[in-house]
Amino acid sequence: MISKKIILPVIVFSQFCCTSLWFVGNAIIGDLVNTFNLEMSALGDLTSAIQFGFILGTFIFAVLTISDRFSPSKVFFGSALVASIFNVAIAFGTHSLLSLVLLRFLTGFFLAGIYPVGMKIASDYYEKGLGKSLGFLVGALVLGTAFPHVLKGFKYLFHWEYLLYITSGLAILGGVMVLVLVPDGPYKKALQKFDISICYKIFKNKKFRNAAFGYFGHMWELYTFWAFVPVLLMFYAEIHAIVDFNIPLLSFYIIAIGSLGCVVSGYLSEMYTPKKVAGIALTLSGICCLISPLFFIWNRELVFIIFLMFWGFVVIADSPLFSTLVAQNVAEDSKGTALTIVNSIGFGITILSIQIISYLQTILEAKYLFLILAVGPIFGVYALYNKN
Repeated sequence: MISKKIILPVIVFSQFCCTSLWFVGNAIIGDLVNTFNLEMSALGDLTSAIQFGFILGTFIFAVLTISDRFSPSKVFFGSALVASIFNVAIAFGTHSLLSLVLLRFLTGFFLAGIYPVGMKIASDYYEKGLGKSLGFLVGALVLGTAFPHVLKGFKYLFHWEYLLYITSGLAILGGVMVLVLVPDGPYKKALQKFDISICYKIFKNKKFRNAAFGYFGHMWELYTFWAFVPVLLMFYAEIHAIVDFNIPLLSFYIIAIGSLGCVVSGYLSEMYTPKKVAGIALTLSGICCLISPLFFIWNRELVFIIFLMFWGFVVIADSPLFSTLVAQNVAEDSKGTALTIVNSIGFGITILSIQIISYLQTILEAKYLFLILAVGPIFGVYALYNKN
């Protein structure tokens, strides 16, 4: 019998390993452009491809109520294995933009069996202190997302293909660890039969709707900010010619500090409430969107980096708390489906946001680009506290 004390560390480490697949395409985008003669606009296409794959995957997983009807640990392992294969396939053969988009799409599709399923597994073990547990879990997602950037920062050690080998290997390791070390949790209540109407029924719950819509506002900002962190740094360096950034390493620091934000918000949610802490974090990240042009203009490199680090800290800090609120406001046998469908819609919103910013960068000065991201936090805070 596995000790419950090691369950959360195993899930957290496995989540980190598997989600390193997510943004490896962004970390090596320059190499892909040069190797396969792509346009720089491929960044938006490849990011949107993995997001769209995740969206379709989570939608299908939710409609089929997979993580509520089958063993979540087995679903996690199978998804990690298949996603790792599609990820590493980029390193083999000659690719066009279409084939790269397809491989990133398929990787994203099977990430649907990793991220929300990992949260489902945690909720099956930790009925009390769920906010803190999911804080560690989402923190692992953040580190996994940022990890390819730090590898790329040591480009003299790693050829770009090796980033794909490393991240795929980590994903397989994470999947095996969950399969072997994490049996179904004591609070797991299996859904007895297939019920396609669950995705509709759960939205009748007002508290669930408030949490879900708050999360949707948060997602409008989050992944676009993460995807364009390297672009932000590049724009700043172009404006201020004396600046010489190690963009991959700084991108890692700015994204990775969000893992600390998740852990801190998880602990704070036990002192206050998940709703209150989520609202504060979402408000702070919205303020960062609104004041971002000022920091582009100001020729103070250290201040700019500190600002982005703070933004990276608060932009994700509310995410585990929204997931906590979602899980707490549905029936026990529907938690996996609820978390998955909310993820599906939320990530659908990220595609729209990423594509809008990708288009706006061709017609707007860089310093004004991220004002549009403030729409998400404003909507999210309103939805979270809406009493109607």
